Amino acid sequence: MARSFAPLLVTLVLLTAGSAPAAEWEGALRGTGRLMLDTNAARDFTDRLTAAPTRDLALSLLGSAEGRGTFDRAQLVGRYELGARKYLQYREEDTLVQSGAVEASRALGTSLGVGLEGHAKDRRGGSRSYSDLGTTAFLEYAPDVQLALRVRAGARRFVYRPDPTANFGGPEVGVLSRYRFDRRHSLSVFGDWNSRRFGTAPRARPPGSGGSSGVLPGRRQDGALTAGAAYTYRGPVALGATYVFQELSSNSYGETLQRHRLAVNAGVRLPWRVTLLAQGSLGLTAYPDGIYLSPEIILVEEDEGQNSLSLKLARPLTDTLDFEMAWGVWSTRLPRNDLTYTRQVFSTGLTWRY
Repeated sequence: MARSFAPLLVTLVLLTAGSAPAAEWEGALRGTGRLMLDTNAARDFTDRLTAAPTRDLALSLLGSAEGRGTFDRAQLVGRYELGARKYLQYREEDTLVQSGAVEASRALGTSLGVGLEGHAKDRRGGSRSYSDLGTTAFLEYAPDVQLALRVRAGARRFVYRPDPTANFGGPEVGVLSRYRFDRRHSLSVFGDWNSRRFGTAPRARPPGSGGSSGVLPGRRQDGALTAGAAYTYRGPVALGATYVFQELSSNSYGETLQRHRLAVNAGVRLPWRVTLLAQGSLGLTAYPDGIYLSPEIILVEEDEGQNSLSLKLARPLTDTLDFEMAWGVWSTRLPRNDLTYTRQVFSTGLTWRY
């Protein structure tokens, strides 16, 4: 991951080098440790003939660091997260996850700016070991504090270690627009498109499933489209709602899907300095070719294709230390084969911040 970031970091340094030598720096550190009870540690799908998943205890550790440097006409922002999860029985599900991002931007006048951004996520352990890398250049237009528009273009590389046939790379473009009505209300509209080219041939349609069958020429190619809108409210109660539409169109049989997803979150202060955070999501996924359990579909289902509900209570013990209790449930059902997925996680722990 560090090797992939090296050319980008050099460019980012050169981008900010023309700014004034004096700069304002700020940063934050955060660490969380939790003891967890996981009701489906192996992330298994079940049916009527399959035994219920086995529970397991786990220890979760998460650390993060953020930094920002503000120059005369430029800005450099970076963040890094490192997380680990250790199970008592399902040791094959032990994971180590790293993610990081760095962004440099430079103002061109009073309302226009340009910049470069790089991000990476690396997950090791378990059956979902992968690396996700990307770099983009962007142009941003912000005439005032209410409106911001960003257009970006770049490239993405995805590596799925358990099955190299799911590896892909290709260009991507995106747009993000945000409008703040006032201090409490804001609306965002976004869209992304990624052209994915794989190193394997597309899967042919089986005989009797309609359409032409047989071996297809060339390589597998997918087009991934994401579009949506988000609304946020900041007042006595913090509220947010996001709708996302995703379409993955593939020339490989069984890989095409369409998904609608609605997520809602809320936060409120309770008596005795307790904060309650709640988040829920509902998703509707359609597979035009039925369902083919490729590694990539399983990965997507685990990360973002499920219905979920989570609650967290947090109370400060000191100025830098919080006590937390959390519960979450995730579930989904695959069409046409009665496979279901359900997982609950109960956790308690401490969060330190500086």
